Amino acid sequence: MPDMSASLALTHLVPLAKEVDENKVTPGVLGFIVFAVMALAVWGLMKSMNRHMGKVDFKEDPDPKAAASDKATGSAGSGGKTSPAKG
Repeated sequence: MPDMSASLALTHLVPLAKEVDENKVTPGVLGFIVFAVMALAVWGLMKSMNRHMGKVDFKEDPDPKAAASDKATGSAGSGGKTSPAKG
C-alpha cells in the first residue's frame, strides 16, 4: 500500500500543475544556472588549453638516424636520398 503522505502531496501538486500554461514552457532559473555553469566550465577549459598550447615547442629536432647515415656515406647534402639506378 503506498504511503499516505506521498499520495496526499501528489494530490496537492496536481492542481498546481494544471495552472501552468501548457503552450508556454521555459527553462526557468535552474536552466539558466546550469547553462551559466557550463559556459564558465568551457571558458575555463579554453583558457587552460590556451595556456598549455603556449608552452608547446613546435621546432622539430633533426632525425639522428638520417644524420648518422649522411656521415657514413659522406653525402651531407643529399638528405639520405639516392637516385634510382638506370638500366
